[in-house]
Amino acid sequence: MNTMTLWHISPGEFAALAAAALLVGFSKTAVSGANTVSLAVFAAVLPARASTGVLLPLLIVGDVLAVVTYRRHAHWPTLWRLFPAVAAGVVLGTLFLVWADDAVVRASIGATLLLMTGITLWRRRAAVQDDEPDAVVTRAGRVKARSYGVLGGFTTMVANAGGPVMSMYLLSAGFRKLGFLGTSAFFFLIVNVSKLPFSAGLGLIDGRSLLLDVALAVFVVPGAFIGKWAVKRINQLLFERLVIVATVVGGVQLLLP
Repeated sequence: MNTMTLWHISPGEFAALAAAALLVGFSKTAVSGANTVSLAVFAAVLPARASTGVLLPLLIVGDVLAVVTYRRHAHWPTLWRLFPAVAAGVVLGTLFLVWADDAVVRASIGATLLLMTGITLWRRRAAVQDDEPDAVVTRAGRVKARSYGVLGGFTTMVANAGGPVMSMYLLSAGFRKLGFLGTSAFFFLIVNVSKLPFSAGLGLIDGRSLLLDVALAVFVVPGAFIGKWAVKRINQLLFERLVIVATVVGGVQLLLP
């Protein structure tokens, strides 16, 4: 990674990154998956490969804040069921990043954003057909967990975009709001921390990128507190519509030459 490019950021670009970091914190304590907008902003301002390395530590900061907030509501049997498949997806994503150059990663992030938007829309349309919570212990439930786990691991490694995949899985498993937030908080903290050596080995994280993270992390914290305050007050339907529109715009922008 050409880390020098991280220092050629205009005040306007830094403001965009700061707003995206604020949204990272908000998404971790309020609306999981909303940070796909942050992903689009980071990939637009920074080189695509570099953006994934800069964003990962900020996601971990948000994960820690979410765990502190919702630690009592995690469902560990679901987490243990997902982790093996997610690990396989992370390995596949790492191999992809070894092969892919910046242009391919940029296009892949854009395509991933559009794919995640499609999954979110499908989830909303099929919500009334979701399984009962105990369906995840059946054979079909295990197959579903493995499928979502591999896709979630791959998308989170390549583009830090596993949120919508896991959101869809947890909702289909019948989780209520607090159980959803607590389980996803521990899930992404463990998965994102496990990605650190892979990202560092690929050259996506180094001293200079971490210094940029330090400057941006201060914006994650207030975002998390805003999310905690808003989670019981937010108009979920309107917010999801705004996220979907912003994600589509970001994904199309990344796919353009």
